[in-house]
Amino acid sequence: MSTKDFIEKDYYKVLGVPKDATEAEIKKAYRKLAREFHPDANKGNLKAEDRFKEVSEANDILGDPKKRKEYDEARALFGSGGYRPGQAGSGGSFNFDLGDLFGGGPQGGQNAGGFGGGIGDVFGGLFNRGGAGTGTRTQPRRGQDIESEVTLSFTEAIEGATVPLRMSSQQPCKACSGTGDKNGNPRVCPTCVGTGQVARGSGGGFSLTDPCPDCKGRGLISEDPCEICHGSGRAKSSRTMQVRIPAGVSDGQRIRLRAKGAPGERGGPSGDLYVTVHVDAHPVFGRKGDNLTVTVPVTFAEAALGGEVRVPTLGGPSVTLKLPPGTPNGRTMRARGKGAVRKDGTRGDLLVTVEVSVPKDVTGKARDALEAYREATAGEDPRAELFQAAKGA
Repeated sequence: MSTKDFIEKDYYKVLGVPKDATEAEIKKAYRKLAREFHPDANKGNLKAEDRFKEVSEANDILGDPKKRKEYDEARALFGSGGYRPGQAGSGGSFNFDLGDLFGGGPQGGQNAGGFGGGIGDVFGGLFNRGGAGTGTRTQPRRGQDIESEVTLSFTEAIEGATVPLRMSSQQPCKACSGTGDKNGNPRVCPTCVGTGQVARGSGGGFSLTDPCPDCKGRGLISEDPCEICHGSGRAKSSRTMQVRIPAGVSDGQRIRLRAKGAPGERGGPSGDLYVTVHVDAHPVFGRKGDNLTVTVPVTFAEAALGGEVRVPTLGGPSVTLKLPPGTPNGRTMRARGKGAVRKDGTRGDLLVTVEVSVPKDVTGKARDALEAYREATAGEDPRAELFQAAKGA
């Protein structure tokens, strides 16, 4: 990405969130858009694929507090209402070193996503300093992040599971060892002198940078390009990885696995793997946060007179709950420690909702007993308070 694009792109607008959005709001917006525009759900739709990439790029910046801070500072300095080239003094010159402000140069910070050596390196090109990579030295390049999805059963999501993921990504070409040259001897690009970037004048004594058109940003060119990767040094590769999904994961949760993405170039770090988890519904149990839910039918006699009721648990022995006399329909009781696994290793609870079961056919002694009960309670009107409240409203 060019410096100009980085400054001018409004990632908040891409995700449809305000500039003061919380991390949770950003995450929620990303998940909604990622699911809507994911390539698997829009096969053959190039516009949806481009939108998915744009949304992922925005989340990569705004979803990381450090990158978001750097992005906001850069936008404040060069964006709308901020400093613009040619405005520093009457002569249009500007000697302040933004590399020092944002940690650029050889000592500057950690890798910032897909922007080379961090925000300092991005802005190094503004002053034609070449960022951290000067002279003929080619810079390490971080590998691409990879997005994947996995569907788990309800039980796997609660207990955790190890699942195989087959992923396709651009990796160093095996035929040329990632050099792009058939003989493994590429040379430094004379156009960008190995930096992978070329300066573009913008007035006011500044220059913006774009990827070098000759080496496509690699910093290297080949006289005898590799026949497999056509000189790019990258080739599409598929691999299967065993990924451990932690216990207690919820539907729609996005898990980040550091350095499990595509390998970097020239000693650069690998990208990250982002796995979006989908969870199938369970025929008996539901979930509310760290708690599991279950609805248990009881007889009228059990609800009215009280008693002990056996309740199933997920993957474990049943538990017995004591119903107090006069338990109303819809009452919820709690079986502690029988819910989902929390991050600290403890478990939530199982919330048991009582549902009074009404038999379809009542015959014999049961019918006689109910008729006797109806006669014994003939003077009671359970709807009296309902009508009184309706009149008084």
